[in-house]
Amino acid sequence: MNASKKIIREEITREELNSLVDKAADLIRTAVDYKFILVLLFLKRLNDLWKNEKGQVKERLVKEAGLSEKEAENMQKKKLLVSTSNDDLPALAFYQSRGFQIYEVKPNVIAEKHGRILEGIGGLPARDELRLRKILY
Repeated sequence: MNASKKIIREEITREELNSLVDKAADLIRTAVDYKFILVLLFLKRLNDLWKNEKGQVKERLVKEAGLSEKEAENMQKKKLLVSTSNDDLPALAFYQSRGFQIYEVKPNVIAEKHGRILEGIGGLPARDELRLRKILY
């Protein structure tokens, strides 16, 4: 029999399980960089959030717009929408360099929400919401 193959029992004792968990923890502590694990956990969380949000959008398109499941799936894939504040120039540069275009400006939305004009990035007044979209083909 091949030495790498082991017979798996249906039952395992608590002591054996604890021993396996300890060995796995030792492996992680010695062989894997914690930063790598944190990055993986972060990406996993983003993926979970994306799937959840996508499902909610699809559900709303079916319920509120009366679309079929298939139509809602197709509609979801046609564009990406994001928003940022007028003072967040790094975000604007990031999105626009990736093909997003400003399609709507909501003057004073941020100021009204907070009851005053906030001091934003670089001392710019943060008062307006800029909405950007990227059309997907």
